Amino acid sequence: MKFIAVIRQVPDGESRLRIQENRVDLSSATLILDQMDEYGVEEALRLKEKHGGEAIVVGFGPERAEEALRTALAMGMDRGIHVVHEGYADPVTVAEALAPLIREESPTLVLTGGQQADWDSQALGAALAEALGVPVVPWTTAIELEGETARAKHDLDEGAEWVRVKLPAVFTTQQGLNEPRYPTLPGIMKAKKKEIQKVAFQGNSRVEILEEIIQEKARLQRILDGKDPVAAAEELVRLLHEEAKVI
Repeated sequence: MKFIAVIRQVPDGESRLRIQENRVDLSSATLILDQMDEYGVEEALRLKEKHGGEAIVVGFGPERAEEALRTALAMGMDRGIHVVHEGYADPVTVAEALAPLIREESPTLVLTGGQQADWDSQALGAALAEALGVPVVPWTTAIELEGETARAKHDLDEGAEWVRVKLPAVFTTQQGLNEPRYPTLPGIMKAKKKEIQKVAFQGNSRVEILEEIIQEKARLQRILDGKDPVAAAEELVRLLHEEAKVI
């Protein structure tokens, strides 16, 4: 069996970003393995530990994205595949670039995060399934293999449901599916020697970025006098209602 986790490298949520020439400058940002993708990596490892086989991490992005693949390898993945591209690429372009490499591996299933933090998009899982010509189960919170099929639990607006799907299939992952493990020191040392196959991206993105803007909110710099708690509470309610427009 082969279990593939598709991952992205994204800015840490606490990183301070800046704009240079109408583009987000990541040169000073802390970049990490997307937290949604960590659930996919962890599930691939658990399925391998239970059923045997191989766990492979696949990534798309610039050379620096190798750090995120190494993190997944340090968690326990066996080897990696890195499609190298230094520019922007939309989710459909990424899916179509990864699909031939994934198909060549003949995986039992493919996992990826339910939503990518940098794109703020849920498109990659569905686009991967379309490019591979296989079913997709989104927002999974449980996966159980049953021979050539899998049972999976996924979220709905009004609750959850269990489905059965023929394998191979794509599953998108989220919090609640598992608790990702931390890379250990021996795992980190082993990851340095594990294979990462490098493949150059030859295509072009269908979407062109014209300008990037960072959302900024100015602080009011207003501190309420707390000597009279009742008056302070009334003033806070007034500010929230009249200025913040939240109540």
